[in-house]
Amino acid sequence: MKELVRYLLENMYLDFQGEISLDMVRQLLRGDDSREARQLLKKVVEDRGVDELLITLADCLKDNIRTGVSEQVVREQLSLYSES
Repeated sequence: MKELVRYLLENMYLDFQGEISLDMVRQLLRGDDSREARQLLKKVVEDRGVDELLITLADCLKDNIRTGVSEQVVREQLSLYSES
C-alpha cells in the first residue's frame, strides 16, 4: 500500500478547470494595486497569455500536494513566477 500511495502522489498532476484568459486575469487583478499584482500582470502580458503561467503554476504546486496547497502557497508561487 505504501508503494502505491507513493506512486500515486508522484504521478498526480494538477489541472485548472474552466477558461481563463489574459482579459480575465486583468479583470481579476483590476482592484489590486499591490506590487505583486502589477508584476504578475506585467509577466502575463509579456508572455502573451496565461498558458505558461498555468503550466508553471501547476508544475510548482505539485510539490505541495503532500503538505497542502493553500492560498498562501499559491500566492508564493505566483510571486515566484512573476519574478522569473
